[in-house]
Amino acid sequence: MHTTQNPPDPIYFEAIAQFRDLLAEAGAAGEPEPTAMTLATADAAGGISARIVLLKAVDERGFVFYTNYESAKAEQLAAHPQAALCFLWKALRHVVQVRVEGTVEKAGAEEADAYFASRPRESRIGAWASMQSQTLPDRAELDARIVATEQRYAGADVPRPPFWGGYRLVPDMIELWFGQRARLHDRVRYERGAHGWSKRLLYP
Repeated sequence: MHTTQNPPDPIYFEAIAQFRDLLAEAGAAGEPEPTAMTLATADAAGGISARIVLLKAVDERGFVFYTNYESAKAEQLAAHPQAALCFLWKALRHVVQVRVEGTVEKAGAEEADAYFASRPRESRIGAWASMQSQTLPDRAELDARIVATEQRYAGADVPRPPFWGGYRLVPDMIELWFGQRARLHDRVRYERGAHGWSKRLLYP
């Protein structure tokens, strides 16, 4: 597992700062879901899967998202703890895309507890009721599980399930892609190498 840069790497910190600025700009520009990102994972045999998840935190330690630890994506991350993210912000400038690749590790329990406690009660109930990625015979069974969970925690706080938590993608690469005319886009790539982080431009 990678850790936060030690000593701090100014090029890496620049990349994270650039991303956070763009994320804020996307939200201010009216992007309907600026934290939505494609998460691509691979299983032990090399089969690739991709889906949209929501970014819930980003800092110098990496990019955090949450899920059921028994889901299909969690099984793939256990077998192959590397992943890629892709953000697309159509409301920003001439369209901006950000690609991130790196190693994935579980977020800490305290961090996951704090985020889970901030979710609406209905979402916390749903985390308990849903056996994510498992076969569902019919919608009535899910509805029944929701009712049973609501009854279980009636009048009480809903704790984080032990099978639910966060993952942090620790970047090895961050690429910023700025749309330009004639498809001659600007591409800026930040990469981790043997001697720290570097920055370079790429042909479109």
